[in-house]
Amino acid sequence: MPNPVVTPDDARLMAGILDRFDFDQWATRARATAGCAQPVYLKGTVDHVHATTGESLHHYTTDSEPDGALPIACKTRRASRCPACAETYRADTYQLIRAGLVGGKNVPDTVTTHPAAFVTLTAPSFGPVHTRRVKDGRLLPCHARRDAQPCPHGVKSSCTVRHGADDPRLGEPLCGDCYDYTGSVLFNALAPELWRRFTLALRRYLARAAGLTHKELRETLTVSFAKVAEYQRRGVVHFHAVIRFDGPTGPSSTPPAWATSGLLDDAVRHAAAAVSVASPDAPDVPARTLAWGDQVDVRAITGSAASGDLTETAVAGYIAKYATKATECLGTLDHRLGPGVDLAALDVTPHARRLMAECLRLGALEELAELRLTAWAHMLGFRGHFSTKSRRYSTTLGALRQVRIDYIRQQQPGWQPPDDIDPAQVLVVAEWRFHSQGLTRAEALVTAALTGRQLPPPGSTRVGAKFSDPSL
Repeated sequence: MPNPVVTPDDARLMAGILDRFDFDQWATRARATAGCAQPVYLKGTVDHVHATTGESLHHYTTDSEPDGALPIACKTRRASRCPACAETYRADTYQLIRAGLVGGKNVPDTVTTHPAAFVTLTAPSFGPVHTRRVKDGRLLPCHARRDAQPCPHGVKSSCTVRHGADDPRLGEPLCGDCYDYTGSVLFNALAPELWRRFTLALRRYLARAAGLTHKELRETLTVSFAKVAEYQRRGVVHFHAVIRFDGPTGPSSTPPAWATSGLLDDAVRHAAAAVSVASPDAPDVPARTLAWGDQVDVRAITGSAASGDLTETAVAGYIAKYATKATECLGTLDHRLGPGVDLAALDVTPHARRLMAECLRLGALEELAELRLTAWAHMLGFRGHFSTKSRRYSTTLGALRQVRIDYIRQQQPGWQPPDDIDPAQVLVVAEWRFHSQGLTRAEALVTAALTGRQLPPPGSTRVGAKFSDPSL
C-alpha cells in the first residue's frame, strides 16, 4: 500500500478536518466512494411513504452528513482524473473481455472452443518520428541513415540515439514542418468510420469465402468483437480488438466447421487492406483517402502460455489497461479546450500543441464542421468511444455494475420498513441537487490513508463550494 507523503502543512490540514468532523462518519463515507479523488457531492432528501395512507415512514436528509452533502464516486474511466474510479472501470472491462474468451457472466464456457484472435490495426505514417526500437532484446538507434539528406527545412532525417522508455522526444517528428499534421488529425477524426467499414468488409469476405449471401451468413455465423482505442506516442490512434467466431445465436452456439482461425486471419488482413474513407473537401484542404497502416497484427488466442502463445488472461489485461487511458501518454490534456484558449500557455508538448492547433484550424472550416474537430481538439481529433463491443460478445458494463450494486445493498441494506408493512406498499420519493465536486487537500490525505489509494499531488484537488475556508 503506498504511503502518502505528508508535509507539515498537510498535517495541519488533516488536524483541521479531524477536529471539524465526526471522523468515524467521514471515514465510512470515504470508504464508500472507494477513495474517489473527485467525488460528486449532492444535497437532498429521501422519503419513504406508505402508498395507501400517505404516512411518512422514514425521512433522510443530507443535512445530517458532514458539511451537509453526500458524496458519490465520480465513476470516470480516466486514470489521469481519478485513479480509484478508473481502477474499477479497468477491472470491469477486464471481466467483460475475459468472459468473452473463457466464459462466465452468463457466457457459457464452451466459448473457449470458438476461434478468436487478437487484432491490432494501426495508422499510416504521417512522417518519421522518434521511436524506441528493440530487436532480439537489443536497443537499436532510432533512425540511423548514413545517406540521409536534409529536408527542405534543413533537418537531417536521421537519429542515432537509442531512446530510453521515458525519453520525452519519443513520438516527436524528426522535422515538425515536414510532418503531416492535417493527415494525422483527419485520420483520428475518421478512424471510427474506418473501423465500421472494416467490420462490414470482414463479413463480406466471410460470406464470399463460404459461398453464402449476407442473409445466409447471419443465419450461420456471428462475428463478435470487443475493441479499445490506444494513442500512439505520435498522437494517432490505433485499435486493439478481440474478434471471435460464434454460431448464429452468439457465444451459446457453435460456429460452423469452415469458420477456422486461419479464415479469421485471412479475413482480417483482407478487410484491413480493402477499406478506406475519404475526408471532406475544403478550401486549401483537398479531400484525401485515409486507410489503415501497413502494420496489421493478427494473433490467435489460445489457453496455453507454456509455448509462448497469447492467452485469454493476457489479452483481457492488455485491453483493460488501455481502456482507462487517453492522450496523457503524449503530454496533452484530458479536458476540452475553452473558447479562445491560448495554446501557447498550455503545459503540453510542442507536438501535441501543433496537433491541437491543427484541430482548431480545420474545425473552423465549414466543410469540415461535421467532424467536430474544435470540440475534440484535446483528443487530437478522435471523437469515438474508447472501448466498444458487439452486442453478443459477452456481458455489459451495466450488468457488472448492477451486480456490484446488488451486493452492496445486501451487505448494507439501509432502512427497512416495519414487519407489519408490505415493502411493495412503500414509495421512495427522492430529490437531489448538485452541491460541489472534488476533495480538499485534507480530505485527500485522509482518503489516501484509509483506502491505500495514491495521494494526488498538491494543488490537484478541487475545492468547489464545500467550504468557506479554502485551506480546508
